[in-house]
Amino acid sequence: MRLERLWYGTDPGARLGRAALAPLSWAYRGVTGARNALYDAGLLRTEATAIPAISVGNLTVGGTGKTPFAAFLVGELLTRGARPCVALRGYGGDEELVHRILSPGVPVVVGVDRVRAMADAAARGCDVAVLDDAFQHRRAARVEDVLLASADIPWSGRLLPAGPLREPASAIGRASLLVITCKAASPEQGHELGRRLTATGGPPVAVALLQPHALARAGLPGELLPLGVLRDRRVLVVAGIGNPKALVHQLEHLGARLIPAVFPDHHRYSAADVKGLVARAAGADFVVCTLKDAVKLGALWPDKGPALNYVSQRVELVSGEGHVQSALDRALAARAPTLSPTAG
Repeated sequence: MRLERLWYGTDPGARLGRAALAPLSWAYRGVTGARNALYDAGLLRTEATAIPAISVGNLTVGGTGKTPFAAFLVGELLTRGARPCVALRGYGGDEELVHRILSPGVPVVVGVDRVRAMADAAARGCDVAVLDDAFQHRRAARVEDVLLASADIPWSGRLLPAGPLREPASAIGRASLLVITCKAASPEQGHELGRRLTATGGPPVAVALLQPHALARAGLPGELLPLGVLRDRRVLVVAGIGNPKALVHQLEHLGARLIPAVFPDHHRYSAADVKGLVARAAGADFVVCTLKDAVKLGALWPDKGPALNYVSQRVELVSGEGHVQSALDRALAARAPTLSPTAG
């Protein structure tokens, strides 16, 4: 049974599966609740970091656009003259490579111990950190906790493994800013989810569109094609991400005729996978994937095979821009003062 059907399905099989997993979800709720209570009481220590940090995370498993939104914040910090880094735990190396492409020249520090990672970044001259996927990583102190939720994914209040939530919805109150992301979903759907999640109180809300911007050639990100080239063309779309449906809907909206090749999130592509994809590409005009997939497929893709392209995404705030800017202001204000040389 696919996880999506298990978590969101209304058929008897999905309901039965959730019921069977309910005891495990109750146990998971108990463990996460106890851990958060220990942090709230100060019995588990939150450690100060060498540079102020902005955490970007979510409550659900994958698919909310954490990486592109974290890169968006890095870009905003750069325009303000800051020297940011990206700090992440790292899962198989793909997120690290993606950030290096999205934010060229910005240090990317990887490690389970993010307190130490930020100390290393500070030693390299960084003065602020963006923590990718760190809402549950409470050991490292942060100035801002940005929580993302996707309007493209049905909201479920069920915890793992019977549902997609890493923590109960009440954890939204721990965030300093809630950002609703929309890929195929409309801004109106984003606003509605924001109202729903903060109906009984919560942080300020912003809504952000994650929109396809252009096609980039894997290995040659500077070579861009307009998305209009996909209209009425057969496109093999390769997606090993948390919410592949959103990418499929975006490409359908562009008028592409899709041949989907969907893999699990964080899939480690093999030579056999690539061989099969190249064979399927014989019936397509384009092969298109996400940047996250491209950094893993690129090393295996044959030089004489069909061109491998990925969709370049752009973040556009449609509401709550002032809240986002205020969060950036607070993070920058928390930096250590710069000492000016004494005149004379």
